[in-house]
Amino acid sequence: MKRDKFYTTLHNGTNMPWVGLGVYQAEEGEEVKNAVTTALQHGYRGIDTASFYGNERGVGEGIRESGISREDVFITTKVWNDEQGYEETLQAFERSRRNLEVDTIDLYLIHWPVPGKFEETWKALEELYKQGKVRAIGVSNFQQHHLEKLLKQASVKPMVNQIEFHPRLFQKDLLEFCNSHRIQVEAWRPLGKGNLLSHSVIQNIAEKYNKTPAQVLIRWCLEHEVATIPKSVTPERIRDNFEVFNFSLDPEDVSSIDDLNENHRYGYHPDEFPYDDMQG
Repeated sequence: MKRDKFYTTLHNGTNMPWVGLGVYQAEEGEEVKNAVTTALQHGYRGIDTASFYGNERGVGEGIRESGISREDVFITTKVWNDEQGYEETLQAFERSRRNLEVDTIDLYLIHWPVPGKFEETWKALEELYKQGKVRAIGVSNFQQHHLEKLLKQASVKPMVNQIEFHPRLFQKDLLEFCNSHRIQVEAWRPLGKGNLLSHSVIQNIAEKYNKTPAQVLIRWCLEHEVATIPKSVTPERIRDNFEVFNFSLDPEDVSSIDDLNENHRYGYHPDEFPYDDMQG
């Protein structure tokens, strides 16, 4: 697989940025628009949003106002739980595309593995992919058993699995499973909700490399060939979070960060998500 300093190559040949901007909880309007514009001006070329975030319009506006060519920006969005099912997903995709005001979405993901729904949802993603409306398709928050079920019926293999991934939730077995099937893992919440920034191990390593704790955590993902989407709306942090390509971590430092794993989640376990509470 071709590797690049700034891009990973998915199994279908599509290049995806190693580091993108996550916009979860960024307010629709000026806040998300400014975050996107700031990120693109500081070198980011990937923006990750979702139907559920309610800020796709602002993301689209930020991209257009940045002055960066649309072809150079990798846009990810996701189909939410109450939009799943075959026809529902096709309709949800069109809504996202209209909100973003783009012809093609670069990566479209199933946001969570809704029981009894995600298989039909995947068929819709395959159709969108075959029609050329998306450059790549994938999943988010899928455990190994979800992937195994999907792989048995899929005619197009997922290109990405976006999961909660940080030193307190290493998910090494899932990472190895995805790697064995050439499914690119992408980390959400790579900074561990900020709690890891003050951890002594992270702080000591940051001091060693003259980097911020956040930069060390993002770099740790890259050392494991995991793409990532740190979120921020603060210009300085957005800028700093991208300055991770001019150093690498020594193997012993990677190992000491690996050892922080506690299987601790800040978000839901995919098998414990309150799917039954969804409307629609």
